[in-house]
Amino acid sequence: MADSSTPAPAPSKGTVFIRRTTSTVLLWAIVAGTCYSMNAAAYLGLLAALTLLAAMEYFRMVQEDGVHCYPRLGMLTTAAYCGVVFHTFNSGGKMLPAEIDLFAIAFITMAAFALQLRYPVHGNDVLLSVASTVLGFIYIPFLFNFATRIVFLVPGPSEVPGAFLLLWLLAVTKFTDMGAYIVGSMIGKNKMIPHISPGKTWEGFAGAVFFSQLAACGLYALMPVKLAVLSGWPHVIALGFILCLLAVVGDLAESVVKRALGAKDSGKMLPGIGGSLDLIDSICFTAPALYFYLIWVLKVA
Repeated sequence: MADSSTPAPAPSKGTVFIRRTTSTVLLWAIVAGTCYSMNAAAYLGLLAALTLLAAMEYFRMVQEDGVHCYPRLGMLTTAAYCGVVFHTFNSGGKMLPAEIDLFAIAFITMAAFALQLRYPVHGNDVLLSVASTVLGFIYIPFLFNFATRIVFLVPGPSEVPGAFLLLWLLAVTKFTDMGAYIVGSMIGKNKMIPHISPGKTWEGFAGAVFFSQLAACGLYALMPVKLAVLSGWPHVIALGFILCLLAVVGDLAESVVKRALGAKDSGKMLPGIGGSLDLIDSICFTAPALYFYLIWVLKVA
């Protein structure tokens, strides 16, 4: 009789590749369907669902590692923030008032400290409880919802005027991940940052740069009118490099979180990829960069 306590063997690279490819194709089908709908509620609903799932995974990982935090407070604040974002943009708003962000961050910080007052102070546990709760909000709902802002920042008559810009952002970000994975798996030898992510290699990074430019320039060449807000090739190429670098950093940032919490994946929702947080980790870093580039460099507002 087999020992039920024996861990299952790790899947082969081929199995992981097939699972990852299947999940990727399914996800792109969902994204393509949402893009085709050109419906504001569909966009907002998809982005809110990913935000809530990722936040849930984060707080579950924190709890499973034994860190005392306030997941109900974190999820309540996340849900309320997503609700305000949904209402603002679905009602025709073009920008989320800065006061909403400031209020949400101030609220969760003060509420976490208030809840902590019920317990005695043991070393730095108090700070870990408050910090892990506040980080969960800033890292996921706050950063990821820059993707939502981009959709409605661009001027245009459509319900979702920045739909193709969001598609371009997702393509550049995910082609970066895909390029790093494919090239790193095929020829990767020189470790890039082994103390954080042993699988990352400099060869994979070169692949990430190449694939990100392939997506950035390829989509711009195919849809120059729909992506006219990018204002020409110099900005497309520059953004391709910036987003590639931040996609890699965002991916490594999640690796830091998972390594600190002793987790391999944030969830099991997507075979070969992991959970929702594994899916949006790099977008949490690339979306704010594109948003501020649009406002400060391209003067889009």
